[in-house]
Amino acid sequence: MRTIAFFNNKGGVGKTSLVYHLASMYADLGFGVLAADLDPQANLTAMFLDEDDLEALWPVGMPGRTVLGPLLPLLEGEGGIGQPHVHERSGMGLLAGDLALSGFEDELSQQWPYCLDGKARAFRVIGAFHQILVSAAQAHGADLVLIDVGPNLGAINRAALIAADYVVIPLAPDLFSLRGLQNLGPRLREWRKDWITRLEKSPVDQSLPLGRMEPLGYVVMQHAARLDRPVQAYAKWMARIPSTYRQAVLGEASLQEEVSIGQDRHCLSTLRHYRSLMPLAQEARKPMFFLKPADGAIGGHARAVQDCYQDFRALAVQIAERVGVTAP
Repeated sequence: MRTIAFFNNKGGVGKTSLVYHLASMYADLGFGVLAADLDPQANLTAMFLDEDDLEALWPVGMPGRTVLGPLLPLLEGEGGIGQPHVHERSGMGLLAGDLALSGFEDELSQQWPYCLDGKARAFRVIGAFHQILVSAAQAHGADLVLIDVGPNLGAINRAALIAADYVVIPLAPDLFSLRGLQNLGPRLREWRKDWITRLEKSPVDQSLPLGRMEPLGYVVMQHAARLDRPVQAYAKWMARIPSTYRQAVLGEASLQEEVSIGQDRHCLSTLRHYRSLMPLAQEARKPMFFLKPADGAIGGHARAVQDCYQDFRALAVQIAERVGVTAP
């Protein structure tokens, strides 16, 4: 099992849509895949489930079928982690999010320094997401766990990233995303270093995440295109991404020679926006690349659906290869 977090502290880059479409593609390719919604906004869950399902999922005082359910025994002082509920959707597993998960933030913040004192409860709290993900993946038979997190550098995301083997960074070619990279990279390295220090003080009987958080690469999202090339307004930001990624995320020296996005081995993909398909996909409640003529995907839309499928398939295969998971 490999856990992959999709993370950028700059919001609005299409991160949740990326996770949703990749999970759907992996299921179509025959991989066992679990989508884990660890963002308290629960937007990924809303993409998978319709309104009636969501209403049944979040009844007042009954969070047992979301990611919050397994945390309740720990939060209520009983000490253990409950069994997570995995929702099955078209060959995919979903660990549903919960708006009330934001209440876990304070507990995570409070317990983080106590790990340095070797407190068993502190390690149970910080390692809770890891245990839930492992248990849910085993229940679903998942080869890959795709983790969606919110666009911030808070305690929930720290615990979620510690539970991840790899990190994929979705980007938009603009100043804000590059600035987000400059914030995100040093923080990832800080979290990794701090967690390793804490692991040295952990109780020997604890099953804890290793906190690898290995940067897998970046995906350039939603770039405007004309004749299959980014428009001039984005060109300068596209040109700066390879060096900024190396410096901020990998902690490497700046490049001696300019490397384009297309030549950069750290660039996993440059995904088109597919603006015309998204409204149809939202109406049909399915991924863009599964749209049919009955959904309105006719004429130019039909060709865009085929291109979309190929783009996401290539990205899914490349990510699987980089993390060492082979196709069935």
